[in-house]
Amino acid sequence: MCNLYSITTNQAAIIALFRVVNRYVGNLPPMPGVFPDYKAPIVRNGAEGRELATARWGMPSSQHALMEATKKRAAKFEAKGKPVDFKELLRMEPDGGTTNIRNVKSKHWTRWLGVENRCVVPFNSFSEFNKPEGGDIWFALDDSRPLACFAGIWTNWTSVRKVKEGETTNDIYAFLTTEPNAEVGAIHPKAMPVILTTPAEVETWMTAAPDEALKLQRPLPDGLLRIVGRGVKEDPAGQTT
Repeated sequence: MCNLYSITTNQAAIIALFRVVNRYVGNLPPMPGVFPDYKAPIVRNGAEGRELATARWGMPSSQHALMEATKKRAAKFEAKGKPVDFKELLRMEPDGGTTNIRNVKSKHWTRWLGVENRCVVPFNSFSEFNKPEGGDIWFALDDSRPLACFAGIWTNWTSVRKVKEGETTNDIYAFLTTEPNAEVGAIHPKAMPVILTTPAEVETWMTAAPDEALKLQRPLPDGLLRIVGRGVKEDPAGQTT
């Protein structure tokens, strides 16, 4: 599961590559480490064309997952003899979100597969964790870490992301995963992100009917990724990368 990636290319290059016509971000500093629930740039469809915006990483978890988590929390309160308003407890159940989406046939995800909820997620490299191989193993299209993107979906959602924040409304996103190619599979045999590498693929993802767009949920051909880094380090801002 990809729960760490980087986006260090400047805003102008993102705007040019993805043909953005509107942007809703201020200064966009390099992000050598994007973690779950961080705000990061996405490119989405807007009324006037493609928009560059920022959103928090993690789409809503399924109702089943939230129900199970709430049942466990309720049981702990009841064991201590505390009264439980289960409906309210469920409404306020913290949900950091789902970062990687594999089963696009699930009813939970199909509601967000239309073009109005599709986006691309710019990145330069992404990491899969494998402790025997050195911890975080970083992949990119080549050693220069050129700009590419993940096939993603987004929505605007009201929920409790963190207990200390309470209920908030946010633009949020996640990206699709698929079976790994040879390079990623040697490190993480379960999955890899769905990566788009050509303008035609981006156009298909952003504009085609769902059945056509979802044909892009496939691994990159073997040989198209490189390992460009290993291990964990701290960047000057204190983020783990």
